[in-house]
Amino acid sequence: MNGKTDFTIKPGFLDAERPIIAELYWQAFGAKLNSVLGPTLLAHSFLIDVLDPKFGLVARDTGGRILGVAGYKTNEGALVGGGVSDMTRHYGFLGTLWRVPLLLVLEREVEEGLLLMDGICVTEAARGRGIGSALLEAIKSHATDMKLDAVRLDVIDSNPRARALYQREGFVEEGDTNMGPLQSVFGFRSAKRMVWHRPTQCRNAAN
Repeated sequence: MNGKTDFTIKPGFLDAERPIIAELYWQAFGAKLNSVLGPTLLAHSFLIDVLDPKFGLVARDTGGRILGVAGYKTNEGALVGGGVSDMTRHYGFLGTLWRVPLLLVLEREVEEGLLLMDGICVTEAARGRGIGSALLEAIKSHATDMKLDAVRLDVIDSNPRARALYQREGFVEEGDTNMGPLQSVFGFRSAKRMVWHRPTQCRNAAN
């Protein structure tokens, strides 16, 4: 799915790789989610349980080691799936009771004709090798294969490096979500909605 010779990007991962994906995801988003899904050991256990390989594209080196992952969400599921029963199994009834309303604040609905990203992360050792860009290209290609016209992601205001990457990859800003008083919970003030639109000529060719 890319022209590189030192890594490949393919869909899915093995059950044995769930802890690796969970750790990678937590490294990328733990600062934002720790107040809700933490402590770390509980969060890891929950993520390992609810990760769905059907909704992830994984970058691996030539030895098969995971370098990065890009998740997405559709009406059928998401990379980080799970429901109330899954949360209760890990956090208990009372722990779930206060966590669910906070997580709903971060929830984004799937929109018609649009592929919704569910996180992108690259291992620290593999950064600077173009893997993030390659994962975004793979996601865009996947959306095109699904005959969708756009890809959406959200980037928080405290991550300008990621925002710059998305802009280089053709994503444009299309609105903000202000966290208001909940910024103290999640650790950021606002998030930019960024969307990549499939070129018009490609859409016409597919129709």
